Amino acid sequence: MNRRLAFGLSILMSLLSSIVLSILFVWPWLRTLNCAHAFIWVVAPHMFLRFIGLSFLVPGVVSASLPRAWAVPAAYGDFVAGALAIITTIALAHSATWATVAVWIFNVWGAADLLFAFYKGARIDLEPGSLGAGFYIVTAIVPPLLLSHALTFLLLLRGC
Repeated sequence: MNRRLAFGLSILMSLLSSIVLSILFVWPWLRTLNCAHAFIWVVAPHMFLRFIGLSFLVPGVVSASLPRAWAVPAAYGDFVAGALAIITTIALAHSATWATVAVWIFNVWGAADLLFAFYKGARIDLEPGSLGAGFYIVTAIVPPLLLSHALTFLLLLRGC
């Protein structure tokens, strides 16, 4: 199979699986929770998973041929999203008056970061093999995170 096709298919199937899981199980469950708890469940995973993006800067994890024009914004964008997720989760757990604002800031930044990485990867014709072990970040971790951003936007737009 063509490597670009395998890469795209891996992303697509992970995204499709995330959508199915969200529709069948996650969204119905989130709607039963109060807003703060629902937000914590969709934001908190980012506290752990977004820092993995820093591996795009580690030689040996990724190929030396991975373009820095893609790796640097992807890595630091993820780092900022992870830090914002920590701040947002703490704000939600302590019922801070600014918690919803923190959710908006985190979610806009985090979703934009992931979408920009996809856009930039397509724009520079990112070679899937240059991701090395980072291939699994893009194909297995990013699609569910993107869905969690979509769920967060749905919660925000419902008035949470």
